[in-house]
Amino acid sequence: MKLSDRLENGVAILEPSGKIMGGSDSTLLHEKLHEHIENGVKNVVIDLSRVDWVNSTGLGILIAGLSTMKNNEGRLKLANVTEKIHSLLTITKLVTVFESHETVAEAIAAFDN
Repeated sequence: MKLSDRLENGVAILEPSGKIMGGSDSTLLHEKLHEHIENGVKNVVIDLSRVDWVNSTGLGILIAGLSTMKNNEGRLKLANVTEKIHSLLTITKLVTVFESHETVAEAIAAFDN
């Protein structure tokens, strides 16, 4: 997995690409979240539009990211969830755990609610 990030309206947008499979992916995402937390950013959107696949370890990484944000009084939302990943979230019932939006802009706007 490759990971880029940017700030938009005070919200960190994380943009992973490739496959989220575990190993170094976990460290990469964890470090990036903590970097934003340390800089006072409490709202994060993970844009999954360029993610090809997420395995069970990858789901664990996303769950850990959600927990990290909650434990630091922040929030994490998903955007551009592909059909494959949405199916995986549905099968594992994680679709009820993550707040998902069609676009990054919608996810950002949802932080105002």
